[in-house]
Amino acid sequence: MPLRFRVSEEHAGARLDRVLAARPEIGSRGAAERLIASGAVLVDGEPRPKSHRVAGGERIDAELPAVEKFAAEPMDVTVVWEDEHLLVVDKPAGIVVHPSGGRTSGTLAHGLVALGAEGGEEDRPGIVHRLDKDTSGLMLVARSQRAHAALQRLIRRREVERRYLALVRGAPRSRTGRIEAPVGRDRHDRMRHSIDTDTPRDAVTWFELLELLGERSLLELRLETGRTHQIRVHLEAIELPVCGDPVYGVPDLELPRQFLHAHRLRLTHPVTGQELDVSSPLPEDLATALESARVSTA
Repeated sequence: MPLRFRVSEEHAGARLDRVLAARPEIGSRGAAERLIASGAVLVDGEPRPKSHRVAGGERIDAELPAVEKFAAEPMDVTVVWEDEHLLVVDKPAGIVVHPSGGRTSGTLAHGLVALGAEGGEEDRPGIVHRLDKDTSGLMLVARSQRAHAALQRLIRRREVERRYLALVRGAPRSRTGRIEAPVGRDRHDRMRHSIDTDTPRDAVTWFELLELLGERSLLELRLETGRTHQIRVHLEAIELPVCGDPVYGVPDLELPRQFLHAHRLRLTHPVTGQELDVSSPLPEDLATALESARVSTA
């Protein structure tokens, strides 16, 4: 499918991949980068790298791949809030958000299609942010290309408040704090992310102590950025590993997964202007573990 347009003057000086990602037909930096790498993008008739800075006024010609309908799969997904533009779902632990690494079915994205998820890349319709496979809780999902682009803008501007609950081993040195440490692929173990990295990306996490439980602490965390495994990496870095986390944390309370739950989302609806404040209680496995921690310190 051909896409042709002129670069607006407001985009003068911007990278080519960012200009393409801003188009609703493309919708993300990842999709833009793949198009450029495949040779499907010309700037005034010439191929350019993704880092090429446009001056404004250039003609962009892009050949978009045919979009195949993403297959819906039956899935029991709890919808916490919805309207015609977007929905908020409560993701259970154990479900991968979108296809990757050879997984082509059984992801949350397949279940969301049946709920009207649309926008963004064809293999992750409606998805604007992610949760790790074994992290439960609230996720924003778009129901149109327009809503998808608007939600992505809010997240880039850090105007979506995302709060998590985590049970950790140890006690923080203060009741509240800010962790600022770039995160990227660990330079010694490519399967992990860490602050010891050759590919650092800015990352900021805020925390507040909610409950001190002997050798454990219940924290509420707020993401200012959203890097891969950010909370788990940051808590490991300040010696407060997440209970039950098999990669960055410590085994504890017979937990089969990390005690990390996305329990609150706050934002201004990007289409209607309505103030949204949605919350999710701890799922049964984490609620049981928390009660065990409380009993052990009684």
